[in-house]
Amino acid sequence: MAEAISKTALVDQVAEAAGISKKDTKAVIDALLETVKEDVKNDKEVRLIGFGTFKKAHRNARQGKNPRTGEVLQIAASDALAFKSSIKY
Repeated sequence: MAEAISKTALVDQVAEAAGISKKDTKAVIDALLETVKEDVKNDKEVRLIGFGTFKKAHRNARQGKNPRTGEVLQIAASDALAFKSSIKY
C-alpha cells in the first residue's frame, strides 16, 4: 500500500519547492481545497489540466445488509466528491 502524506507535510513540501512561507502556502492550499469543494457542491466540474478532474458523483438509494445481523436495510441516495486522475504512470 502506498504511503499517505498529511496536509502538513504537503504544505512543507510545496513551501520548499515554491520558496514561499509555510503560512502563505497553507493559506493557498486551504483556499484551493475550499474552492474545489464549493464548486463541486454547486454542480460544477473542476478540471486541472495535467492533474485531474473533481466532480460530484451521485449514488442512488439502494438496499444493503448489516454485516453483523444480516438485516436488510435501506441506504439513502447521496452525493460524494469524485476525482479522476489524468496523470499517466
